[in-house]
Amino acid sequence: MELFDWIVLITTLTIIVLFGIWKNNSHKNIQEYLKGGNEARWWTIGLSVMATQASAITFLSTPGQAYHDGMGFVQFYFGLPFAMLFVCLFFIPIYHRLKVYTAYEFLEDRFDVKVRTLTAILFLLQRGLAAGITIYAPAIILSVVLGWDLKLMVLLVGTLVITYTLIGGTKAVNVTQKQQMFIIFLGMFIAFGYILKSFPKDIFISDALQIAGKAGKLDVLDFSLDPNNRYTFWSGLTGGFFLALSYFGTDQSQVQRYLSGRSLKESQMGLIMNGLLKVPMQFFILLVGVMVFVFYQFEYAPLNFNPKAIAAVKNTKEADAFKTLEIENLKTQHALKNALIEQKNQEEIKYLRKKELVQRTKAKAIINMAVPEQEINDKDYVFISFILSQLPSGLIGLLIAVIFSAAMSSTASELNALAATTTIDLYKRNVGAKSELHYVNASKVFTLCWGLIAIIFSSIGSLFENLIQLINIIGSVFYGTILGIFLVAIFIKSVNAKAVFWSAVVSECIVIILFIQDLISFLWLNLIGAILTVTLGVFFQKLLKKYK
Repeated sequence: MELFDWIVLITTLTIIVLFGIWKNNSHKNIQEYLKGGNEARWWTIGLSVMATQASAITFLSTPGQAYHDGMGFVQFYFGLPFAMLFVCLFFIPIYHRLKVYTAYEFLEDRFDVKVRTLTAILFLLQRGLAAGITIYAPAIILSVVLGWDLKLMVLLVGTLVITYTLIGGTKAVNVTQKQQMFIIFLGMFIAFGYILKSFPKDIFISDALQIAGKAGKLDVLDFSLDPNNRYTFWSGLTGGFFLALSYFGTDQSQVQRYLSGRSLKESQMGLIMNGLLKVPMQFFILLVGVMVFVFYQFEYAPLNFNPKAIAAVKNTKEADAFKTLEIENLKTQHALKNALIEQKNQEEIKYLRKKELVQRTKAKAIINMAVPEQEINDKDYVFISFILSQLPSGLIGLLIAVIFSAAMSSTASELNALAATTTIDLYKRNVGAKSELHYVNASKVFTLCWGLIAIIFSSIGSLFENLIQLINIIGSVFYGTILGIFLVAIFIKSVNAKAVFWSAVVSECIVIILFIQDLISFLWLNLIGAILTVTLGVFFQKLLKKYK
């Protein structure tokens, strides 16, 4: 990065943090601190909801996902618009009528404190882990690619987020997320335009789409009924629906965004805005990744996009084998480029692409054998590697600011929600009546504590196959059970607290076993967890009545 990039990056982040603090540095009561005084308009809610979900992982991992596997990942979001409608019709009216601070207060009103506490703890477990990953993801990738110290990166992102979230509360999170989403959209559109501009002069977007289509990168829909297929039309519509329903309807990091709305209508409109824009946004981010793939059909791509892994293997006894493979891969890429330019028959192009894929797989095997501690899966490094090697000065700083902004926006929401849940559902519920200022200060202490926990977890974390998948997997392990509790609470009035408590415990144990044994794709865990909790709740209620 050059000086101009640093100026762009530092200026962008400083403005966001200082503006958030300046606008919201005084809170008279817990309602102002946790619900922003209920002043948020629908567009603020919509952008805040989108920013909470669109973490740095989205902008680092999603293009890499598309580069390797194509556009099929967009199917994951097919159930989301329907989930938004469901939440608007059934969840938001209840929360507004009860004037709750957290979603879990409703559960005590419907069941008892034991069910409320169990659900709050399940949320704190999964969201506490996710908060660490949203800090860790950009930190480790930027540290590897830019050569920055990992712990310093984690500390930097964590400190910035803790500062304005702790001081400004929910209103600061909402205000800064509007700015962050503007920067994110601006950066991604500029990057997309620059990728198209970087194609050879005789290659237009229609040609690029044709190349991507022939490579199978534009295969959006998969109607397979195989439950082990991660991303299909059916898993997105069903598992994706239940994941989105639980995330937006019961996850405090999202619920807190629309609880700050001026009215029921403002909250509903903000969520509908997210439902309309989320799928196109994800489609566009995936398309950016596909265009990066097309770009590298005409430019030489590294054998592995993780520069640290390549540097490490070249200092081992496997260096010669890796060098030989690099030379072979360059020849394959050269032949593939000529085949594309000369528009040779598809069988030859298909053969060369398969040959290159085999070479990349061999490279991973060599890296794993030579330096097993290095990350061999390079999906998360594709986009940032392209940014640093191909974009001009200034634009690099802007795109790095996009990644930081996304990391800060999602982490801020998570810390805000974790503090709210801890304060309202655990602390306030058990310590009794205190002053409003006491609860504001307690919430700030919990924000700091959860921020420090996230930083510690980030410092000891490790890369997964793909970071965006890891976030969704963690959510899927817990979301189904949490959603099941809420579905029983809203729709099955005959089931009481004891039955739903034990149904949730048993359901969560079964889901964890299914996950550990890897018996089914993670998206289906949302559906299974919800159905198990509801079904077992009804069953246990009948047993309790029978043996009462």
